[in-house]
Amino acid sequence: MKGMLKYLSPFAPDQSGAVSVLYDMGGITVTCDAGGCTGNICGFDEPRWTDSPRAVFSAGLRDMDAILGRDDKLVEKLGAVSKKIDAPFAAIVGTPVPAVIGTDFHALVRMTEKRCGLPAISVECTGTHLYDKGASDTYKALFKKFAEDVNEEDKPAASEDTLIGVLGMIPLEISRKDGVPAVKAAYEDSVHRRFLCYGMGSGIEDIRKAGMVSENIVVSPSGLAAAKYLKKRFGTTYRIDYPFIDKELEEKLRTLAGKKVLVIHQQAAADKARDIIEEAGGAGVVCGSWFMQPKEMTRQGDIALTTEKQFMDIAASGDFDVIIADELMRRAAKSAGFSGEFVEFNHFAVSGDLDDE
Repeated sequence: MKGMLKYLSPFAPDQSGAVSVLYDMGGITVTCDAGGCTGNICGFDEPRWTDSPRAVFSAGLRDMDAILGRDDKLVEKLGAVSKKIDAPFAAIVGTPVPAVIGTDFHALVRMTEKRCGLPAISVECTGTHLYDKGASDTYKALFKKFAEDVNEEDKPAASEDTLIGVLGMIPLEISRKDGVPAVKAAYEDSVHRRFLCYGMGSGIEDIRKAGMVSENIVVSPSGLAAAKYLKKRFGTTYRIDYPFIDKELEEKLRTLAGKKVLVIHQQAAADKARDIIEEAGGAGVVCGSWFMQPKEMTRQGDIALTTEKQFMDIAASGDFDVIIADELMRRAAKSAGFSGEFVEFNHFAVSGDLDDE
């Protein structure tokens, strides 16, 4: 059966990616569901929930609420919450329920702003896409709504207090909760840099001053569309990098030169691993991903993975000596008859495991 999973788990959906970007922003986040989607997000897809819960709510839609599209009930609940929580904005995130009934999110935003007196955004997730699509759409919605216009002469000089934005940085992408210290450690060569890690450790005020940023670093495909938007609007340059490969894995990658290697991860991470192997003298490394593969991050021959069977067929083909992927994929590869070397490269969106725990 196409799409059947025997060895892998279902990947995090788009609403999880949306909530992950919003998580540290300080707003009121409401998922339009009956409770199940929010439970999955907080229970499985958002590792920060156990240590530092945020204002993430379920709309608590009942059957007739969904059937009749009772948006007024949702807005009424939001209004009550906004009186108890001092938040700078509200965000409404879609799920399969509003997608099926055709909820008018633009109307919901207008009603929310009028009722609560707060600026609001919506992210029209459907539950049929993966987390990176939801994260990408959320970044764009935030910057379009809240990024403030600036004059070029107002930007700080590089020698004063250079602001560096980091896009696409959420636990689902980088597989850790301590992303901010990891970024600072990776780029410690510049004492004048100050990092705005959108989605981890940065609030809505950092979104407002996005136009003051000198450069954006894109650490996953989910941050690329926002980086392009900010370049078009403010002229902010961006580059793609993944500074989260630890020393142990990096040393292992350097020993794989001369072997036929398949790297599977989100595309920015996979491409970084390929670069390390090639710097050590390797060639012909192929990257694969279950998620977004923008042209800027891929090469000819890279593989778009869509089904478990496809992955197992690739593993069984004998085309690769080494597979580098999340540990959850090891059993599928071995069951397919893969007899080569398997190197673990953790991806939280695949297995739910973190590097920093």
